[in-house]
Amino acid sequence: MARTLSFLLLLPGLCGNSISGGQPSSTNTPGDLNYELPTANYETQDSYKAGPIGILFQMVHIFLHTVQPNAFPEDIFRKVIQKMFEPSVDFDKPENIILALKVLNYEIGIIICALLGLLFVILMPLVGYFFCVCRCCNKCGGKMHQRQKENGPFQRKCFAISLLVICIIISFGIFCGFVANHSVRTRIKRTRILANSNFKDLRTLLNQTPEQIQFILAQYNTTKDKAFSDLNSINSLLGGGIHERLRPSVIPVLDEIKSMVTVIKETKKALESTKGSLQSLRDGTAQLSSNLTDVKASIQRSLSDPTCSVHPASETCNSIRTSLSQLEGNLDLSQLPPVDRELNNVNNVLRTDLDGLVQKGYQSFNDIPKRVQHQTKNIVADVKSILNSIGSSVDDVTQQIPIESTLSKFAVHINNTESRIHRSLHTLEEYDSYWWLGGLVICSLLTLIVIFYYLGLLCGVCGYDRQATPTRRGCISHTGGVFLMVGVGLSFLFCWILMIIVIVTFVIGTNVEKLICESYANRKLFQVLDTPYLLNENWQYYLSGIIFNKSDIRLTFGQVYSDCKNNRGVYATLHLENRFNISKHLNINEHTESISNEFENLNINFNIVLLDTAGRTNLEDFAACGIDKINYATYLSQTGKHPVKVNLLSFAYDLETKANHLPPGNLRQSLKRDAETIKMIHRLQIIPMEQSLGTLRQSIKTLQHISNGLMDRIAKILTSLDSAQNFITNNITSVINDETKKYVKTIVGYFEQYLLWAEFSIREKMVSCKPVATALDSAVNVLLCGYVVSPLNLFWFGIGKATVFLLPALIFAVKLAKYYRRMDSEDVYDDVETIPMKNMENGNNGYHKDHLYGIHNPVMTSPLHR
Repeated sequence: MARTLSFLLLLPGLCGNSISGGQPSSTNTPGDLNYELPTANYETQDSYKAGPIGILFQMVHIFLHTVQPNAFPEDIFRKVIQKMFEPSVDFDKPENIILALKVLNYEIGIIICALLGLLFVILMPLVGYFFCVCRCCNKCGGKMHQRQKENGPFQRKCFAISLLVICIIISFGIFCGFVANHSVRTRIKRTRILANSNFKDLRTLLNQTPEQIQFILAQYNTTKDKAFSDLNSINSLLGGGIHERLRPSVIPVLDEIKSMVTVIKETKKALESTKGSLQSLRDGTAQLSSNLTDVKASIQRSLSDPTCSVHPASETCNSIRTSLSQLEGNLDLSQLPPVDRELNNVNNVLRTDLDGLVQKGYQSFNDIPKRVQHQTKNIVADVKSILNSIGSSVDDVTQQIPIESTLSKFAVHINNTESRIHRSLHTLEEYDSYWWLGGLVICSLLTLIVIFYYLGLLCGVCGYDRQATPTRRGCISHTGGVFLMVGVGLSFLFCWILMIIVIVTFVIGTNVEKLICESYANRKLFQVLDTPYLLNENWQYYLSGIIFNKSDIRLTFGQVYSDCKNNRGVYATLHLENRFNISKHLNINEHTESISNEFENLNINFNIVLLDTAGRTNLEDFAACGIDKINYATYLSQTGKHPVKVNLLSFAYDLETKANHLPPGNLRQSLKRDAETIKMIHRLQIIPMEQSLGTLRQSIKTLQHISNGLMDRIAKILTSLDSAQNFITNNITSVINDETKKYVKTIVGYFEQYLLWAEFSIREKMVSCKPVATALDSAVNVLLCGYVVSPLNLFWFGIGKATVFLLPALIFAVKLAKYYRRMDSEDVYDDVETIPMKNMENGNNGYHKDHLYGIHNPVMTSPLHR
């Protein structure tokens, strides 16, 4: 434990001028950066598990708590440690007497058990001696004569069962002894592996430290590369941010103007279509009127034929003559004014390239990122220079850690410590062989005694003949009784020696378990060691006095152990900020302020014109082109009419039908020719005119739709244009400033997070002292308590139980042996109920009760003759 503790105290040298800082709220950096300091995988387990044997250890702990229920005596322990550092101790002082009384009061349970053990050690040889002398004098049951009693069989069974139960209890104690003895041997063999594992972890810790420092430096390069990437992308990040801020105000206006360009072109197309359709209809109407007049005249000439005066042809001719009034035009195109003026106005509007002007507005707005990149070249170069200087500063800080020289010295110390421990392990393994051999002898001796008892019970029970008299008992039964007496003799001979061993191991094991193992497990031992001015009367805190030569810094053993157990870095564990403060050397504000100052000098100028005066005038001219004044109702009314009052195709078919009712001759043929002419007029003139009417109607509807609210729409566009232009003019500076702050915050955020992470890693993670806490646990909790003390306590617990129960075992064995051994004399009985002879042996004038053995014994041995 002392070597491990000295190793813990030497750890500050590993960090030398280590660095410290506040823990960041998050170790995650903006963007895609995410730092994670590489951690080592250590071989040694954090916790120790006893395995199945732990149940036996727990049983011993319950017994120890019963014997010693007192809590850890912190005050007594402190005073004892203080007395240890005094040059001389006067035991006559009242305070020392009081301290001794407190120690006795704390140890009262152990002392009572030890005194009982000493009483056992003293009395057992004496009792054995007097018992042997008494038996040699034919007393204490030494005379080979057994009186027959009515309850004799019952006593024999009770004695046998009691001895068997006691032997089983003794066997369990011997089993515990064997298990404990084997456990010590097997676990001591693991000690070398455990020590090698701990030293390997310590070397891993030392070897990992330079890698961690290089990793921290490498992460700065990663951060710088990310920042450089953002600086090189200032057009998309800063310029894009400005562009996106202005987009909601600019793009909708430009899109509206661009859509208006399409509307103007559609208006021109509709006006041209209207003009062409009107001209086509006028020409077609004149030609149609002439053709219809000619057809009507032809039909009338045909109807002047004499045949029309004869009935019934006259009725058909009259019907045809009446329908000729329908062959007239139905359109009045004189009501449709021309659209030449409106078309000329629109053509004048289109002479200005409004589409090109809108594209210039788009281009002016979309050039913002490119202008930002062009106007920030010098600033970006200056910021990159500052970032490179921060890297040099971080490198200088890490170089202040004398890592190479310190690690080499500390590695030498570890090697020396390992050599000493391996030499000690060799001695420990040698002593363990002696311990194992001695424990084996002790357990074997107890095993021999209990084997004699088991053999005595086995032979006695199996060889016992209820029909045999005491003088005629069988050889097997007699041998059983002899085995029992041999066991009794061995018990008297060795039990007091075994008890001496039990007392010594009990006192040592119990005190080590209660004062060291339990206090180490519940950290109360650290609380005692952390008492101010305890280990050094001039130092308030011992660790801070050793490390910093300033004992007023609160640095305790318990805190150091807890931090190391939680895998915390040496810097934070040992409060090394009192030696070197990283916050002064990695001043975040000092480095980031210079970056912010560079961007404060940023001067970006934009001259964004969404639409110039020519474009604005062009929109106003289009609004005043006159399409809103066209009489669309008249146009729609005329275009909804048929070119002729009657459907010529139906009229022609009807004419043919009526002609067929006339008698054959010139009249019929003439009317049929006129019908064909009408069909041809329909095909060649009416159908094209219907198409022209449809085109004209669609164009008029398009113009009507465009003209509907045209003035308001253009006025709204011009208002939005003015609003957007004013927003750009008045707010561009604030937008640039806001986006610049965001951009700078992102760039600075990388390094703020990196510096915070670097500070946190060096303070909390780098040179994690967990292997030290694990080594201390291995030395105390595993090796001392788990490998030595717990098996030692189990050993004396098992052997002590077996030894204590040898006392009742030998009593029952002595009682039971007389039921199995062959006697030299016995009481005599007749086959019939008789009065037995007077018992001359014990001088009793009374008489035995009648008892028949089943056979008659004619021989009588004098009670006084053996």
